[in-house]
Amino acid sequence: MTFDTSGTSSVRGTDVLIIGGGVIGCALADRLAVAGLSVRICEAGEVASGTTAHGEGNVLVSDKGPGPELELARLSRRLWPETLARIAERLPRAVAAVEWEPKGGIVVATTDAGASALAAFADGQRAVGVHCADLDAAALAAAEPALTTEVSSAVHYPDDAQVQPVGAASALLAAATADGAIVETRCAVTGSIVSGDRLLGVRTTRGDRFADVVINAAGPWSGPVAAVLGAPIAVKPRRGDVLITAPLPPTVFHKVYDADYVGAVGSSDTALQSSAVVESTRGGPLLIGSSRRQAGFDDRIRPDSLAAIARKALRLFPMLADVAIMRAYGGFRPYVDDHLPVIGPDPRLPGLWHATGHEGAGIGLAPGTAQLVASALTGRPDEVDIAAFTVDRPAVITSSTEYVSP
Repeated sequence: MTFDTSGTSSVRGTDVLIIGGGVIGCALADRLAVAGLSVRICEAGEVASGTTAHGEGNVLVSDKGPGPELELARLSRRLWPETLARIAERLPRAVAAVEWEPKGGIVVATTDAGASALAAFADGQRAVGVHCADLDAAALAAAEPALTTEVSSAVHYPDDAQVQPVGAASALLAAATADGAIVETRCAVTGSIVSGDRLLGVRTTRGDRFADVVINAAGPWSGPVAAVLGAPIAVKPRRGDVLITAPLPPTVFHKVYDADYVGAVGSSDTALQSSAVVESTRGGPLLIGSSRRQAGFDDRIRPDSLAAIARKALRLFPMLADVAIMRAYGGFRPYVDDHLPVIGPDPRLPGLWHATGHEGAGIGLAPGTAQLVASALTGRPDEVDIAAFTVDRPAVITSSTEYVSP
């Protein structure tokens, strides 16, 4: 299948060129290759080495209120196991590295005000079909024996899941390349190739690359990439940090987080936002988060961020006081002021699409995002309306080229 370029190019390229080899780019490559398109990924660094490698691998419905992002999350939650099952038929070893764990999540409130907010939030989700159940003290203690007893309320979300993020991206990419996709690393985009008002391809550090459709899936770097292409979008980096403990015997059995996590995710404050998020990994270490801060592409680990994370995690799991921290890491998330992803064609430059702005939810939302794009490109309707994520909205479209360089 190819797209109409109105005869503007005499150079034959791929059907779709994807800028970015993180989990969104890999999911796009897999889904579009399955749809029969020829696909090329241009990744400035190495595959899954940016935001994807610095995430926790969460596939969540528990942290999103009613609206288009929740619908996209529910679509993606259904697609993740379906996608992995499809890949496993041909590439079982690739899927083994994904470490898919549908372990569920538990959201806890430690104050009366937090309990009221959590109850209202959960009621809103139930009204649109999200599965969640209140836990009394006995049920909570049985589910998480190491959790503090100073909890005002708790809600269990059985559909929350987790993957190993690099393993998940690699499995998607392995499936895409098995279907003919081409991957070029160390291939940074340096400019656009335009004829008339249409984008025909991109200039890269490895030469010119032509395509019928170019998709900007560069995550936190989507803003600078879009500016280079001549259609700037207001996607900015938002920094987050995570602590990793030494390996432990089974201690935490769900993704457990304080109810104020939802508020931190939805905040537009540029200053440090932190909340308690604690979960296990298959190898034994616990991941402890989370923080959010707008600091451009400053990649320094900030002691105040790590201290805030540790203090709040200790309130939920006092036993962490005796657990060694093995290391810490941080990364950049693609942030948009209205807290919605940017998915779809750019009305200013035909031939350019975007799939970015997922902030910390990219891993969870990747399969749904890829399906929305594939459906739109091939002219098929989808159960989630891509119009909710349009590029042409005030929080995204900008004429400014004043971006923080990566």
